Amino acid sequence: MSVQVVSAAASTKVPEVELKDLSPPDPEPQLGMSSAAVAAMAPPAGAGDPETPALAPAAERPPAPGPATFSPAAAPPAGKVPQASAMKRSDPHHQHQRHRDGGEALVSPDGTVTEAPRTVKKQIQFADQKQEFNKRPTKIGRRSLSRSISQSSTDSYSSAASYTDSSDDETSPRDKQQKNSKGSGDFCVKNIKQAEFGRREIEIAEQEMPALMALRKRAQGEKPLAGAKIVGCTHITAQTAVLMETLSALGAQCRWAACNIYSTLNEVAAALAESGFPVFAWKGESEDDFWWCIDRCVNVEGWQPNMILDDGGDLTHWIYKKYPNMFKKIKGIVEESVTGVHRLYQLSKAGKLCVPAMNVNDSVTKQKFDNLYCCRESILDGLKRTTDMMFGGKQVVVCGYGEVGKGCCAALKAMGSIVYVTEIDPICALQACMDGFRLVKLNEVIRQVDIVITCTGNKNVVTREHLDRMKNSCIVCNMGHSNTEIDVASLRTPELTWERVRSQVDHVIWPDGKRIVLLAEGRLLNLSCSTVPTFVLSITATTQALALIELYNAPEGRYKQDVYLLPKKMDEYVASLHLPTFDAHLTELTDEQAKYLGLNKNGPFKPNYYR
Repeated sequence: MSVQVVSAAASTKVPEVELKDLSPPDPEPQLGMSSAAVAAMAPPAGAGDPETPALAPAAERPPAPGPATFSPAAAPPAGKVPQASAMKRSDPHHQHQRHRDGGEALVSPDGTVTEAPRTVKKQIQFADQKQEFNKRPTKIGRRSLSRSISQSSTDSYSSAASYTDSSDDETSPRDKQQKNSKGSGDFCVKNIKQAEFGRREIEIAEQEMPALMALRKRAQGEKPLAGAKIVGCTHITAQTAVLMETLSALGAQCRWAACNIYSTLNEVAAALAESGFPVFAWKGESEDDFWWCIDRCVNVEGWQPNMILDDGGDLTHWIYKKYPNMFKKIKGIVEESVTGVHRLYQLSKAGKLCVPAMNVNDSVTKQKFDNLYCCRESILDGLKRTTDMMFGGKQVVVCGYGEVGKGCCAALKAMGSIVYVTEIDPICALQACMDGFRLVKLNEVIRQVDIVITCTGNKNVVTREHLDRMKNSCIVCNMGHSNTEIDVASLRTPELTWERVRSQVDHVIWPDGKRIVLLAEGRLLNLSCSTVPTFVLSITATTQALALIELYNAPEGRYKQDVYLLPKKMDEYVASLHLPTFDAHLTELTDEQAKYLGLNKNGPFKPNYYR
């Protein structure tokens, strides 16, 4: 990189530097599998163990800008500058006096004041970076130079994962007329011009999603989803984009909306729209926008879905509420969240479930990996990005010790935090105790803890009474899918003041001056405020794809109007597709060992009720 020395006196005006954005109750019955699902799982001819496909290298990221270099003029004097006429001269020769503008003044014996030559101050500036900055457009999203700057200023920007958290354009995407390069306008995203950035993110994600890429390679010839019309409502991230493009490669048509108003990566949504996917989502939707986007996915002339992929149950709920006749042609529902699965079981119990549903949330590959390992890493990322806090010595209460709670507790304990756990289930409570955590009721520690984290899937876990009793600067956040765990609505009262600190971070201030730090307005912390590990999401996404293939191709009568778990054979197949990444080698049973255990040498190795 070339380095040039520039003079601070070369220009008195500091150029503004614009940074371009870079970047269930009872065990389900034993299930069979459709021939298409079996075919999708079968390795190609001549292949042995599942292999990771050879992937094209991802496009390089745009070069990250170095630190911006400024050339300010010399600082003004600290004190008042005396006037030339009132200046005392102790000798008849020239004397130096500081000018108001920061330069030196020469005073002659006759009292005349003239400006002395300025001392040239030198700074190092990176020439190639300066040229790069100068040729970048100005009407683009910018990132904050310092994350400590308050977002309440109109000149500061979020440091969150999305490149498009810009306040330059406040126009609602619903009011824009956008078209992709093919002339299609069947989408609604923040800015279609961000597609190039999103495509690079998708290419990076592909490298960490070996199972989906292997499934795409092995099954696209047979097109097991040919004729499938899938309407989806999930988090729209680079990982979801890889899933959608895999479904398309397997023959499906897709229309998509976001299941969370804060988790959409705008550049990824733009990349999908540019590729021809009808996507209706952007980061920071209102509640009205949220339901409008879902309706645009479902209610379209000449197109009716026959499969549903849901995360949270909102899409399923909307179709039941607005378009119940659509269920006559829908073959099945695939649901991945604990909240959505709970709703499905309620419908089934009431006799209102019209189609078969696959419970992905309780599959082993979701519970044991996504819920646990994903949250173990992303909880720290979300808290660090939003609060810049140190975890050592902090007192934290985690509400719920399911797989999500286990991941959060393990991460915080490893960082030196003092962790308390609340639980209603004696089995999970005993696990928490055996793992070295103190089991408490929330009321017992609410006054002393520094951080409150909910991950139960329930409602009103943290109430207004708890919020009133929290100490000053307590951080409150949610790691569960639903935004009902923290009673945020009770905080929207006249006596409390809301102050935006930065993107997804609010101070809620009480009349006595006490304040709490509320993250993502009580919505899912990791996907709203940070990112999640791509590799773990590959496991879940592959499970979802296989569930869609199974339900779509199952012969009539195999699945009734009930909620089912995936066969363990599928769980094991998903796991096996990810093992080559670690250069892992499975041990094989001998015939004698398989007979002794009563198992097939090729699995499944766990009973169907195992979780």
